[in-house]
Amino acid sequence: MPLLLAPGTTLVAATHNPGKAKELVALLDGRFEILSAGSLDIPEPDETESTFVGNALLKARHAAELSGRIAIADDSGLSVTALDGAPGIFSARWAGPSKDFAEAMAKVEARLIETGSDDRSAWFTSALAVAWPDGPSVVVEGIVRGDLVFPGRGVNGFGYDPIFVPTGHDLTFGEMEPAAKDAMSHRAVAFEKLKAALF
Repeated sequence: MPLLLAPGTTLVAATHNPGKAKELVALLDGRFEILSAGSLDIPEPDETESTFVGNALLKARHAAELSGRIAIADDSGLSVTALDGAPGIFSARWAGPSKDFAEAMAKVEARLIETGSDDRSAWFTSALAVAWPDGPSVVVEGIVRGDLVFPGRGVNGFGYDPIFVPTGHDLTFGEMEPAAKDAMSHRAVAFEKLKAALF
């Protein structure tokens, strides 16, 4: 049986991050009902994998098992060339327990200054996983490259968006209108692959 998702299916978004849940809804073009794991009181699992793909699968399977519904999860983060790919899968953890991304962005800047490197290139990765409660799952990965700017600019988006300028653009993700970012972000790239696989 092919793994296909029918429009109108209720999906659980395996996230407690309202910004991420909103982006997933936008990327899904309103074709599905979306419930967030947070709204269902599904606890966040420990992210014990060493890759974005591994963590996305882990989160999707966890939400699918506990909700009894098809679940979609994203694991994403910022990787900085001069920091050997950090913060990477630890992107959210750099923001601390209070999810303070101003603190996380300041940490990236401080670490870059410590390296003495002028290289400001970086990339965002998004792994998207869909898991069925009875076992099967699909996972894809999207990447968008760019450069970092300090201080950050713009109040749109979330996370590290204010310091990231995608290649070929002048605006940070934080300055872009949500629709413009959604059309080209790492999540959008991953989502195009997911659509090809599932719809």
